[in-house]
Amino acid sequence: MHPNPTFRTATRDENLAFAAERGFGILTIAGDGAPLMSHVPFVLDDDGTCADLHLVRSNPMSTAVSGDMPARLAVSGPDAYISPDWYGLPDQVPTWNYTAVHLVGSLSPLPDGDLPDLLDRLSAHFEDRLLPKPPWTRAKMDGDAFRRMCRMIRPFRLSISQVQGTWKLGQNKPDAARRAAADEIDAQAVGSDPRLLAALMRAPLSDPNQG
Repeated sequence: MHPNPTFRTATRDENLAFAAERGFGILTIAGDGAPLMSHVPFVLDDDGTCADLHLVRSNPMSTAVSGDMPARLAVSGPDAYISPDWYGLPDQVPTWNYTAVHLVGSLSPLPDGDLPDLLDRLSAHFEDRLLPKPPWTRAKMDGDAFRRMCRMIRPFRLSISQVQGTWKLGQNKPDAARRAAADEIDAQAVGSDPRLLAALMRAPLSDPNQG
């Protein structure tokens, strides 16, 4: 997370809403040598106290977590390179604007019997956004085929103790400079989902006294 408090004014609820909507992140735990990392879809509970997910049994992370283990789930949003020419101000430097939320806590395995419900909640979380398409459910699968697939994965829960968010949107620049950079991002950008980032840069910014 960026250490500048100017970029960390989003509330816990705002950060959790962002993470829940995204529903995909990089799960990390300590390993022998380098940290272990997995790209995972997840679903948050209603009060944001835990994130449920699954891992393939052959994943080294899956076998490494036998009990409670410290973990971090990094959820990335839109990002884009910012050219200093775009601000219309002297003596600026290149930077990168982005949004990200980290969910920090304890990762633990769930009973295998919890896996069907977890998969139902996870698929419904995304299928419900595809309306008017009838949502996919496991009722469309052969029961034996579903059970075979379940034997290859394990359910896990991240119990969340900290929610950290960085929304680096040019809050340290004058409004006109920030909007000018957003316009250039729309026209010519290097990054991921830059138009969404430009829209966030134009939106009213959080009051730093409310973070």
